[in-house]
Amino acid sequence: MRTKSSNKKKINIVTLGCSKNVYDSEVLMGQLKANGKEVVHEDKGDIVVINTCGFIDNAKEESINTILEYVDLKNQGAVEKVFVTGCLSERYKPDLIREIPDVDQYFGTRDLPILLKHLGADYRHELVGERLTTTPRHYAYLKISEGCDRPCTFCAIPLMRGNHISTPIENLVKEAENLAKNGVKELILIAQDLTFYGLDIYKKRALGDLLKELVKVEGIEWIRLHYAFPTGFPEDVLEIIKEEPKICNYIDIPLQHINNDVIKRMKRGTTFEKTNALLDKFREKVPGMAIRTTLIVGFPGETEEHFEELKNWVRDQRFDRLGCFTYSHEENTGAFIYEDDVPAEVKERRVEEIMEVQQQISYEINQEKVGKTFKCLFDRKEGNYFIGRTEFDSPDVDNTVLVPAENTYISVGEFVNVKITSADDFDLYGEVVS
Repeated sequence: MRTKSSNKKKINIVTLGCSKNVYDSEVLMGQLKANGKEVVHEDKGDIVVINTCGFIDNAKEESINTILEYVDLKNQGAVEKVFVTGCLSERYKPDLIREIPDVDQYFGTRDLPILLKHLGADYRHELVGERLTTTPRHYAYLKISEGCDRPCTFCAIPLMRGNHISTPIENLVKEAENLAKNGVKELILIAQDLTFYGLDIYKKRALGDLLKELVKVEGIEWIRLHYAFPTGFPEDVLEIIKEEPKICNYIDIPLQHINNDVIKRMKRGTTFEKTNALLDKFREKVPGMAIRTTLIVGFPGETEEHFEELKNWVRDQRFDRLGCFTYSHEENTGAFIYEDDVPAEVKERRVEEIMEVQQQISYEINQEKVGKTFKCLFDRKEGNYFIGRTEFDSPDVDNTVLVPAENTYISVGEFVNVKITSADDFDLYGEVVS
């Protein structure tokens, strides 16, 4: 028989999915701590809150399996309560209630105050920019907006996250200042669409204005941009990236495809010609900028000719970083009316072919870095190496720099200069130089 009071019960937050979910979990944890609750992240607890992902099939399966795992622990008496929040819960709440009724309560992506009530806590409006980070101490995600107004037919995010809502600049600056006081040196700006930032509250694209304020925050040394949309890209941002040393020469811009027929069916609002012109402008305005993109193969109606055009374009553009995914046929999206006519095995083959092309490109680009020296931020020690990154690499998704630990000591979260001595497809090897 448990004798703990409700206030002494430990709350375990389990996070699935993307960096936006990581951010949301950190905000939840900060609110709970401010209410005097004992909270942990992906550890043992009396109460479990699962922050789910519902984006594509694999993510949904992982979320469901995690819910079932904790419901089983609840039925065994190992945990007292299981709550589910996040994208899967937002999108499929009625189905989840019917299929997994042993969950104590389901919440959507914008139900934080209600979730807190069920956890015996009050939503603290004064906690602007305060949260418990779960990333390594020296970098953190900064979510500058929520939701998305884009009509992309393959994407279910508007169904789960709602319409675009920008966070005011002053709130984001305060949050950045709090993070810097706690040791954060790198801010990774995230949103469903960075380039839409400000249109709702400032009636203009205000990403550049935000960057000009964030670079003033003392202690922040790197600012990285994730998830820009190609249509309507605010060109003043390129000038700011070029002029401001704190802003990494790096951009993550998911382009998804290049064939005009496929782009039109995806409702991306651009064309082959406009996309290439934008990439040319990036490279002209910010020489040496690392461009990361993601692609989707197997979209309904994608023929072998469409795919060959995409593959040849990848060869021509020589992206610094690239991820490729198979199309997932998602109900209630614009593309669900189309027949999912590309067989799964064909989708997988196309992914492999794209990544083989990118592997060679990455190898060649990395070889060009041998003998050069880069400022690197070190994230961790792993085995016999300290693992760091250049400004051209984002954590978890991009290349790493490995320095042998045998005769060198590097503090995690430290910037050091590294001379690259060798390279392979996706990693650089080097030695510390003064």
